[in-house]
Amino acid sequence: MGSLFTDWDAWMIAAALAAAMLAGWAAGWWWGRRQPKAASEAPASKFNDASMAILGLLLAFTFSMSLSKHDQRRLMVVTDSNSIGDFYTCASLVQEPVRQKLQGEIRAYVEHRLALAKERIGDPESQKSLHEIQELQNRMQALVSEAIAGGTPVVVPLVNTLNEVTSSHAARLAAVRDRLAPSIVMLLFLSAIISMALMGAQQGASGEHHFGATLGFVILVSLVVYVTLDLNQPQRGLITVSQEPMQRLLAGMGE
Repeated sequence: MGSLFTDWDAWMIAAALAAAMLAGWAAGWWWGRRQPKAASEAPASKFNDASMAILGLLLAFTFSMSLSKHDQRRLMVVTDSNSIGDFYTCASLVQEPVRQKLQGEIRAYVEHRLALAKERIGDPESQKSLHEIQELQNRMQALVSEAIAGGTPVVVPLVNTLNEVTSSHAARLAAVRDRLAPSIVMLLFLSAIISMALMGAQQGASGEHHFGATLGFVILVSLVVYVTLDLNQPQRGLITVSQEPMQRLLAGMGE
């Protein structure tokens, strides 16, 4: 199921967070300025420090999770490419006319996998591509059954590599669908806004307004959040999962 953090581009969400953080700082500064003079002499800096520490931990935690999921997606592309390559090698040992048919289906399968990598999972186009990939798997299975019935000597490796192809497809699809939980991202956003409100209250109570430093901090946090969310959107953005292993595999198959 989609959510705001996967349906919207990462830069839009980061920009919205920056605006919310600045609004939180302005509200906190205004509230701090309205406090009595006695209260403003001892601002609650400890609460501000604690909130900043929590924000830093959440930024590190979410970035680490996003990077780990991104690395897993890259690993799944390599695994998928290797399993298809092994299956293609076994298919080359099958007698004609099954060999040519099976190799043709494998090439078409790789082309569909490359096309699917550019689509958003859940869109109508991706659902159509997934259906076509399932049909290709069924046709490859039928050709493997035909080769076995014809007495091919590579029964065991042929069946094993076909199973690896279908298993790697399921694992790669699960890795693409594995995203950051929206509740974790919401907690990060709430922590950032509250931290800015406390910072604004402290500056307002002391009569300060370090707007330049505050703006720099907001930009820095927003950039970290942008990269974190961009890693969480594998089909678009600046950071995508490289399909080079699949492209090299397709180029090595020839026509």
